Amino acid sequence: MAPSERAEDLTGRARIRDAALLEFAEHGVKGATIRGIAKAAGVSPALVQHHFGTKDALREACDEYVIETIGETKREALDGGISSPGFLSVAMRTALPVQRYIARVLTDDSAAARTLFDDAVAFSEDFLKRGGPGISTPNTDDLHGYATVMTAMSFGLIVLHEHLSRGLGGNVLMGEGYPRMALAMLDVLEDNIMSPELTAQVRAALRSLPAAGGQPPHEEKR
Repeated sequence: MAPSERAEDLTGRARIRDAALLEFAEHGVKGATIRGIAKAAGVSPALVQHHFGTKDALREACDEYVIETIGETKREALDGGISSPGFLSVAMRTALPVQRYIARVLTDDSAAARTLFDDAVAFSEDFLKRGGPGISTPNTDDLHGYATVMTAMSFGLIVLHEHLSRGLGGNVLMGEGYPRMALAMLDVLEDNIMSPELTAQVRAALRSLPAAGGQPPHEEKR
């Protein structure tokens, strides 16, 4: 069962959180208000404060839910759900408010945005380290760097969703543009457009670049 369909999501607390996701996505964390979130959730401002206390605490709850939703959806997909159109349909409905939230929050230079990104990187790094059915551990000597760039690429698609939707001729967050974007991403992940020789040459060149102190990285470690 997708995260948004769990029994807890029928509670007032979850309804407030879901409303907050959309309000934060629409107005940003600074622009959203407890009163506006309460109105969107169909509850009183006092009930929002009863469940979460402050707007910052509510934002933290949204961040935790986003990371949990991303992780659970990935795990269910790798357990075989990704091949089921039914799972993909539910996952897309679940992901829409999460994606809209990410698209807005990550453009803010805030502690909230940094925490959300860092938590997502930590999850990806742990996930890649453990591997699983259909997933092999990456061939890299810098797993943290790998996970960081992979997370940025994934989030980048969401942040740039308006440009992607325009370029692909359909809404990529939830609509006819999503399958085309996802298929293109699979092609990118599966394809090796650089020859082994060229890859080796580029790696050698990058590793010889001077660092901030003016010395190549391998010399700094001596």
